[in-house]
Amino acid sequence: MPILLTGSTGYIGAHIAANLLAGHPDPLNLLVRARDHHEARGKLWHSLQLHLDFPHFESYLASRINIFRGDLTDSRFGLNDDDYSRLVRTTDSVIHCAASLNRKSEKSCLNVNLRGTLEVIQLAMRARDSHGLRRFSHVSTVAVAGQRSNEVVQEDASIDWNRSDYDPYARTKKFCEHMVRELLHDVPRTIFRPSIVLGDSRRPETNQFEMVRAFVFLAGLPVLPFRPDGRIDIVPVDYVADAVAMLHQKEKPEHEIYHLSSGAESETFVELTDALSKAQGKRGPRFIPGLEASSSRIINTLARRAGKVGGLAMLLKVFYPYLVWNTVFDNSRVVAEMGRKPVPFSEYCYPLLRYSRENDFKYKYREWPAASPSSEAAPSPAVAAQEPRS
Repeated sequence: MPILLTGSTGYIGAHIAANLLAGHPDPLNLLVRARDHHEARGKLWHSLQLHLDFPHFESYLASRINIFRGDLTDSRFGLNDDDYSRLVRTTDSVIHCAASLNRKSEKSCLNVNLRGTLEVIQLAMRARDSHGLRRFSHVSTVAVAGQRSNEVVQEDASIDWNRSDYDPYARTKKFCEHMVRELLHDVPRTIFRPSIVLGDSRRPETNQFEMVRAFVFLAGLPVLPFRPDGRIDIVPVDYVADAVAMLHQKEKPEHEIYHLSSGAESETFVELTDALSKAQGKRGPRFIPGLEASSSRIINTLARRAGKVGGLAMLLKVFYPYLVWNTVFDNSRVVAEMGRKPVPFSEYCYPLLRYSRENDFKYKYREWPAASPSSEAAPSPAVAAQEPRS
């Protein structure tokens, strides 16, 4: 029976979908937000073409992918009675990956993360009551740990309801975990908490540039307002997708919660800048930790401006706390079960940086081939690219 995967047109979700299609036999029920079936197929092709050529994609579409056109924030995803009943009846397990990553918008996070997760949980409960649910996997975030400083955080000690949160994203994702535990207490559950997901260790190509843009900007500065020995927990998306797919399909994972992170192997700022400097044949930046507070104030001021400067400043404002908290998230659980550690960011950061610069932070999407028997299902690229969620 199929796995219901939400968020398949987002960055992490597309990696998970591709992993499941390539490495596991189960079909997939994919919830895609689109105006019609043609647009839904186009969106899915855009999200998966980083991983598949068109013949393989078309083959999966015909044999293993079931598209349900729906929206997380609508009651029963906005599906008609027949489609919703079919989704309940055919869903064997759930991987809930869809989320709003808009750390600036309380409204977006409330609607997509809280209301959307509740709709997915209700679907899971109906599938459980109908025929049993094999597993519910929820992709969360290490940010549920709230404001931290100079710590190593264990999975079972992450959530402290008395601790303040950095942003609406972290706050709503924390409550999503709570809903999963409280409402699906009798269903096998797995909760995955990725740290900063940046790049694919296997290749430089990416179609997710938000955090990369901030990284590239910081990498070009002659002075950085960070502690050189401060660690930053970055994990490649391929490791995250491999872990989610493998542990979701495992009959009895060892644990309920996993940090998908670099853990104790998290690299320091100076290790990362040294790797980049060596790759580019340049001198590394100076570190002046005393500028941390003033830099934060400058970023906040610039973020109120319009134009490119204001946009970049807003991006830095959103991610700045995650760069200075010097906190890592223990990953010994997932390393033990996968039998390998994630590739260090320093080993693939320069190809990612170079690819992003050379392509002006844009991924060159390929259109639906006109010669394909299903070419009438192809929407325009502009329509297919409209997907702001993960």
